[in-house]
Amino acid sequence: MTHKDLKVWKESIYLVIDIYELTKSLPSDEKYNLITQLKRSVISVPSNIAEGAGRSSTKEFIRFIDIANGSLSELETQLIIIDKMDFYKTEELIDGRITSIRKMLYQLKKSLSNKS
Repeated sequence: MTHKDLKVWKESIYLVIDIYELTKSLPSDEKYNLITQLKRSVISVPSNIAEGAGRSSTKEFIRFIDIANGSLSELETQLIIIDKMDFYKTEELIDGRITSIRKMLYQLKKSLSNKS
């Protein structure tokens, strides 16, 4: 099994697509601020899941799941800022896909912890 077989990785790829679509609607003067930060944090989620899955130990995989979760929290914070600034309504994205991914990361971490 590889990272591409993990549902959480697949869902986080869809989150990347969602965020890239969202950034198209943000003001152009945010190009080097919020837009860049959004893209970096969202890309970090599936990237860290993949890197962790490719590591040789369960302990390392768990560490990368924690990093992915941290990036997810960073992204959520940025989306809250966007919502508060009335650039875009992000509640559905946060309550939907982000919450779902967070739960999947938690379950994956729990499953891996039980194995080790």
